[in-house]
Amino acid sequence: MIKRTLTIICCLLAAAANVMACTSAIIGASRNPYGRPLLWKHRDTSATDNKIEYVAGKNGEHSYVGLFNADDRRLEQAWMGMNDAGFAVMNTASYNIKDDKVPQKKMDKEGYVMAKALKTCVTVDDFARLLDTLPRPMGVEANFGVIDAYGEGAYFETNNHSYVRYDLNDAPDDVLIRTNYSMSGRPEEGFGFNREANACHLLKPHIAAADITPEILTEDVSRSFWHDLKQRDYSTGSDRWVIDQDFIPRHSSTATVVIEGCRPISKEAAPDPETIAEQYIMWTGLGYPPCSEIVPVWCRPDGVHNDLRGTLKNGHSLMSDRVKARRDEVFPLKKGNGEKYLDISRLYNAEGTGYVQTLRPKNLETYRVTRALRDK
Repeated sequence: MIKRTLTIICCLLAAAANVMACTSAIIGASRNPYGRPLLWKHRDTSATDNKIEYVAGKNGEHSYVGLFNADDRRLEQAWMGMNDAGFAVMNTASYNIKDDKVPQKKMDKEGYVMAKALKTCVTVDDFARLLDTLPRPMGVEANFGVIDAYGEGAYFETNNHSYVRYDLNDAPDDVLIRTNYSMSGRPEEGFGFNREANACHLLKPHIAAADITPEILTEDVSRSFWHDLKQRDYSTGSDRWVIDQDFIPRHSSTATVVIEGCRPISKEAAPDPETIAEQYIMWTGLGYPPCSEIVPVWCRPDGVHNDLRGTLKNGHSLMSDRVKARRDEVFPLKKGNGEKYLDISRLYNAEGTGYVQTLRPKNLETYRVTRALRDK
């Protein structure tokens, strides 16, 4: 009986890791050719339908734009976002730092924490102070990634009672990467080890060249089928049917988002909301990333394209539904374990008609035109 119970628990944990997993990175300004820090999240979740909304500040709180689940009508849980002071936050689930018996029904509060942070924080240190003051247990087991307008960045590996902070300034290459385990957690536990290796492999030449841009993250890393353990790129192979295991994009992937900050401001200056609204861009690809279109988002009332907003039934966004339909073509098998097999020819093929092949040039043009307007 005990053995059976343990087996069930392990299966549940594995299932949770599959649907509450993400790949992420913080890129320091020194590794970006425009001198801007980046915050990237490739989201994996069981909440298939996502939307982007602008939340106006009330009673002295900051206004912000955030990534929300479609069914979050009150916009209470932000899963990534940036505010009018240049503070930005995201998270990845961790599975090796919870050290208590707090029941699952009292967990998964990360979205509430990030919504509160976007309303109240200006700096990375402010986020640390917020974590210090939250009531215990916090209901979280996560790696929170944050950047601010001063060019600072950090991961906070956080459980119900404490956190360990990893500052961007201490990273040898000015780059930090996290998936679904914490560096400060129990060794050999957690998930996302191969996805982390994939990201490190794909970013290594760009770290050396100091040319990491948002499009490297959304168009290359989030659409890559490099498998580091097998040392193979499945987008260039002859196989049509590929097992969906340990790639960065997965059936459960619902967004790729990069927040591109401003050139770091002086420590003596205060962030100006008008400048933040002009300089910060949240490059957003809703839905399964290999099939997504990139849309720029700004932190202002008119800064969210209507296709990204939850204007449809049940809070769905037009873009998320559109891309979900494309994903269903990539995963056409419905019986048995069908969703574990992807038809790679729908993304990459010899004719050049795959979704990645046709969408990538359009997305790169979006980057080019939008950046030219911002930097004019």
